[in-house]
Amino acid sequence: MEQPVFVERRGGAWRRLEALLAATARRGVRRLAAEEIAELGRLYRWVTSDLAYARGRGYDTRLVAYLNRLTARAHAIVYGGAVQTGRERVWQFFRMTFPREFRRSFGYIAICAALTIVCATVAYAIVTRHPGQAYALLPPSLVPAHIAKSLHDSNFAFGPEQSAAMSTLIITNNIRVAILAFAAGIVTLGVATVYLIVFNALMLGALGALYARAGFGYDFWATVAPHGVIELTAIQIAGGAGLLIAAGVLYPGRLRRKDALAANARRAGVLIVGVAAMLCVAGTIEGFFSPLRFPAGVRASVGALTAVLLLAYFGFTGRARPTERDAD
Repeated sequence: MEQPVFVERRGGAWRRLEALLAATARRGVRRLAAEEIAELGRLYRWVTSDLAYARGRGYDTRLVAYLNRLTARAHAIVYGGAVQTGRERVWQFFRMTFPREFRRSFGYIAICAALTIVCATVAYAIVTRHPGQAYALLPPSLVPAHIAKSLHDSNFAFGPEQSAAMSTLIITNNIRVAILAFAAGIVTLGVATVYLIVFNALMLGALGALYARAGFGYDFWATVAPHGVIELTAIQIAGGAGLLIAAGVLYPGRLRRKDALAANARRAGVLIVGVAAMLCVAGTIEGFFSPLRFPAGVRASVGALTAVLLLAYFGFTGRARPTERDAD
């Protein structure tokens, strides 16, 4: 069969296969109808045969290259399901990639969490006994001179119409701090990361003690809880990402240092993307929910609910089912 005749007879099937591949790229394999999936498999087998035929007959190299690319694209979908829509990739990230990396990197995250708990507790104890020591632990600008009302009454000096702008400002600032904790792991080999974690913990403990001494302790924690549980967790994860980067340099193991750093950087990047999403949620809560005049008990309950949801998400999401583990 001459090449022009071959192209004329088989071109319709190739174009149809291209249309199915384009639909798959836009919508994902799961959105295809059953008959379209069957047709995709059939056309893949046909184009594979056409490629072998074109090579065997010595047809034009451009035609062979086209058929080769078409076969490779179809193979990736038929056997690998590699083509995903943007929505599917996002879903896959938060359903599998992020929680699995959290558990894999939990040792580094736990170091930051332990530092936060210890330093916040120490600061709380010191300031409770000696309020003036708050100036030794924190910059003077962060220490309230006189606490005459609760944090909830003094911390939200904006109306509902400003919630969107304040939420955006909060999210931007929090993400900047998280990225700084992450980047500090690269530049200072984790030293600045630890400093940021410790400073944040000292501020939390010292302010909590000052408000408690003024008689507003429960309100302080109830005000912080709705957004603070997510925000504090995100900061610990960002710190863990920074330590993970530093570990690639300091403890490369059997890998070359640059290879260990590259591998850990990819893992840390997963954590930071997840942290950014968490801080968006926390900032939205802080901008829209936290200022509302709900009783302290309601605010504390919302904070407890976010803690339970985080534990469930990081503890169970993305775990392999028994059949998947057996297949591995």
